Amino acid sequence: MEKIEQILPEKIEERSFEIITKELEEQGIFLKEKEAPVIKRCIHTSADFDYAKNLVFSETAVDRGLEAIRQGASIVTDTQMARAGINRKKLEAYGGKVYCFMSDEDVAMMAKRNGTTRAVASMDKASSLPEKLIFAIGNAPTALLRLDQLIREGKVAPELVIGAPVGFVNVIPAKERILTLTDTPYIVAGGRKGGSNIAACICNALLYLL
Repeated sequence: MEKIEQILPEKIEERSFEIITKELEEQGIFLKEKEAPVIKRCIHTSADFDYAKNLVFSETAVDRGLEAIRQGASIVTDTQMARAGINRKKLEAYGGKVYCFMSDEDVAMMAKRNGTTRAVASMDKASSLPEKLIFAIGNAPTALLRLDQLIREGKVAPELVIGAPVGFVNVIPAKERILTLTDTPYIVAGGRKGGSNIAACICNALLYLL
């Protein structure tokens, strides 16, 4: 049996990151300076070291995300779980809000009228917001596909797209489309992995860098 460490509650997270850093080094993985805090927080959230290899960052993603938050950008997500997990107090200190429209009555009506998922309708609603936006998608590939379409049609111009839907149906194709965007910064969890918790923790990783 492994030895039990005696650690003060306020030191647990710090110790966790020390273990993550050590294990990455033991695997011969040395992360880029700007990407490291995001990747390590995903590992911390999930205990899954695959995120050291499958998170894909566009060249300016971290810098663009940080600058957007500083300028008061809001975050749009596709689940109430992700919304609850994002540090709203820290985001609001810069003037931003966290939105999730999935439970809105008008979104449900729009989805029924158009024969789409609520996730698609929520992206349509978000595209009309008159503010800088970061999109953090952790559940619905249909949300990411619709967001990609809206970007290509010039109907929305996100400051950053966090693409981390989890699952099996259309998850990989949705992520691959985001990876082909040339003028939109992105952080994408490759393959089938992701989730609302990962989308939220990427947002938090950026917030904690400020």
